[in-house]
Amino acid sequence: MRISLKTKLSLSYVAVVLLCISLISIFANISFEEHFKEYVIQNQEQRYKEIIASISRQYEEQNKSWRQEGIKNIGMSALEQGLIIRVENIDEQVVWDARTYNNGECEQIIANISKRMSEYYPNLEGKYIEKKFPILHDEIEVGYVEIGHYGPFYFSEHDIMFINDLNKVFMSIGIFSMFFAFVCGVVMSDRLTKPISRVIETARMISKGNFGGRSYEKSSTTEITQLTSTINDLAATLERQENLRMRLTEDVAHELRTPLATVQSHMEAMIDGIWKLDIERLKSCHDEIIRLNGLVGDLERLAEFESENLILNNTAFDITSLVERIVRNFENDFMQKGIEIKFKGESETIFADKDKISQVIVNLLSNALKYTPAGGKAYIHILGNKENIELQVKDTGVGISEENLPYIFERFYRVEKSRNRLTGGAGIGLTITKAIVEAHKGMIRVSSELGRGTEFIVTIPKSRQS
Repeated sequence: MRISLKTKLSLSYVAVVLLCISLISIFANISFEEHFKEYVIQNQEQRYKEIIASISRQYEEQNKSWRQEGIKNIGMSALEQGLIIRVENIDEQVVWDARTYNNGECEQIIANISKRMSEYYPNLEGKYIEKKFPILHDEIEVGYVEIGHYGPFYFSEHDIMFINDLNKVFMSIGIFSMFFAFVCGVVMSDRLTKPISRVIETARMISKGNFGGRSYEKSSTTEITQLTSTINDLAATLERQENLRMRLTEDVAHELRTPLATVQSHMEAMIDGIWKLDIERLKSCHDEIIRLNGLVGDLERLAEFESENLILNNTAFDITSLVERIVRNFENDFMQKGIEIKFKGESETIFADKDKISQVIVNLLSNALKYTPAGGKAYIHILGNKENIELQVKDTGVGISEENLPYIFERFYRVEKSRNRLTGGAGIGLTITKAIVEAHKGMIRVSSELGRGTEFIVTIPKSRQS
């Protein structure tokens, strides 16, 4: 059976309080009973002294006799407290005996005490005991008093009532504490589970394909805040990926439709005899097929570079020389477009896959060439330290808007809404560039401003990375 978090939290509060109260009650009772026993025994000893002192005052020194009425009153008072006394003179002759006076009442009192103590202490091996004390008058021994009671100790009715009342107080405190803990548990669990419930609802919306849902529940609990933030980030990422997927579908469909439609129309025209079957017609169809093949090649390269099993053929080479060679290859293209290109850098050796690093450089220079108008400039700069090399490619081109900047490394993402491959490309060049850089345990950053140009900074470790 599944139980909700709210119920579990509420019950856990009650369980913890119940456990604490039970432990406190047990230890408090044990401690209290021990101390109360000591108190009862000490109080009993004090009553002995009071009885002996009271009886000694009943002795008449002049007549060498005892006041019978006074001793009887003392004896009856002691009997009410569960003490049975017998007074003897110095010759051990009985002066007054509670059993002789009322043996039935004495037996009844002892039986009541025995029953009471056996109920309260079933394992207590109690029995009737007697203690004999001398009676002193002006420091002269004038007789003896024998005091009998249920032992080794006993509780009076008032003592039992006090203990029962104390237990009731403990029980009342326990019931109130459990109720209070339950209320606190419900309130606290509600505060904890409400944000979680909203996050669950957001996650449920995401699972149904509604990526626009967000959870804005605020919480003072760090873990819940992190959970909410993570779910919102997940929703944003999935929403972005869904938009990119739809864009990818549209882009691929558009890229395939044009050459296929061209080939189809040409073939149908030639089949129907509208066009003559000649070299020029076949060459036109061949060009469109090459376009299709190029698109498939782009997709294959993207799959290769995004694969977790990408194999790097690392070798040691001078990256500055590599960049210089690639820049020379691009010089004619930049010159024809009227763009000035400048390169600066000292010799830096790096251990990496030379072919793939070449593709990174080519992709970045191609972007600079494509998006920099005539009269603009492009700069390539190589910097190095003990651990990394830094490749900077900067242009004074059209730039990238702030809203597009976070997405330029996404697959098939093109800043230009036009899908003309002659201007916008297939939209995977920067995706491949980033995949290669990250495969080398490096990183790529970009900064741009509309109308003022773009700068890419690639950082790659010089040595082999584990």
